[in-house]
Amino acid sequence: MSDTWESATAYVINALEAKGTATRDDFDVAAIVAATRGLAESWDFRAIENATFWRIAACFLRV
Repeated sequence: MSDTWESATAYVINALEAKGTATRDDFDVAAIVAATRGLAESWDFRAIENATFWRIAACFLRV
């Protein structure tokens, strides 16, 4: 994974859509990327624990 906004965005979209129960349109992807970047202090989000990622994602679920 390259350390770029684009690669981080692709990572988030892949994680959100991996189980087939949600799509990128169900979430504010840019906000998830920004919040995760702030926490990780890197564009490589693999270092973030899975549970932490999903807590962040849940904050940006579009209802």
